[in-house]
Amino acid sequence: MPDSKPARPDGPLPLDHDRLLHAYRIMRTIRDFEERLHVDFGRGDIPGFVHLYAGEEATAAGIMMHLNDQDRIASTHRGHGHCIAKGVDVVGMMAEIYGKTTGSCRGKGGSMHIADLSKGMMGANGILGAGAPLVCGAALAAKVLGHKGVGISFVGDGASNQGTFLESLNLAAVWNLPAIFVVENNGYAESTAFEWAVAADSYVDRATGFGLPGVTVDGTDFFAVYEAAGEVIARAREGGGPSLLECKMVRFFGHFEGDAQTYRAKGELERIRAEQDCIRIFRSRVTGAGVVTDAECDAIDAEVAELIERAVQAAKDAPMPSPADLLTDVYVSY
Repeated sequence: MPDSKPARPDGPLPLDHDRLLHAYRIMRTIRDFEERLHVDFGRGDIPGFVHLYAGEEATAAGIMMHLNDQDRIASTHRGHGHCIAKGVDVVGMMAEIYGKTTGSCRGKGGSMHIADLSKGMMGANGILGAGAPLVCGAALAAKVLGHKGVGISFVGDGASNQGTFLESLNLAAVWNLPAIFVVENNGYAESTAFEWAVAADSYVDRATGFGLPGVTVDGTDFFAVYEAAGEVIARAREGGGPSLLECKMVRFFGHFEGDAQTYRAKGELERIRAEQDCIRIFRSRVTGAGVVTDAECDAIDAEVAELIERAVQAAKDAPMPSPADLLTDVYVSY
């Protein structure tokens, strides 16, 4: 993963040519990874349950490009995008989702529990809001050790109503922790619209109630996320304490694979794909500015497509865990 030092911008954009291509590669990898899972899960190739991050790529990329392996993140049940943006190996991730021994967690975590502590990825989590208190612990460790690392918790708009999340906002404020709480507001808590489930008009109001600064950004705009995330992360590193970042975004698939999405308005999916595709918006802006060419983006598209195909084939060829593996990795040996 790149370090957190700002790059020299080329022209009107806040990142230089190479970093813009890196951002595009992250987003394209997430999108192709998720689109392939959508197909393979529908064919019955993948065990367990799957929640896809497609459509939300700009938020993961915009935040994670400020982080290094020492920084810690806690993800959600919709965690593939966070994993990829944080630098977790794509081939290992695919094997994990297929339940194979070559997976990131030896096939024992599956889609909702991928983790890679070497990359600062503390894990996707099937329990709503459970990552917030974990990040308080990670942020406390960073503060005590003095290495200026940060902890970032991701929750959806539904999980933001969990007591663990609200308690974590309070704890982080009381202890002045280097923690950032990211609310990925895609408009639906499973099938319930945000307006029906959240009393506050803005998550910034909730942050204010706990003494935290907060900001709301367009989560489909990579540059809006990147700049806002850069500010709150830099503030946390320098001892300024916790913040809340709300990213308003869209998801291209259902809450889970197999979701009939009867709660969606007619034509909603077609509209958001046509008008709010964060990758298309990003590519149009960087090529329009003359900093990146379409040929360079096309080359990344081809490389990512090859990577995803290779990851799928490796996952299919890998062995399943044996019955004896059930009793391994249960306890840590100190």
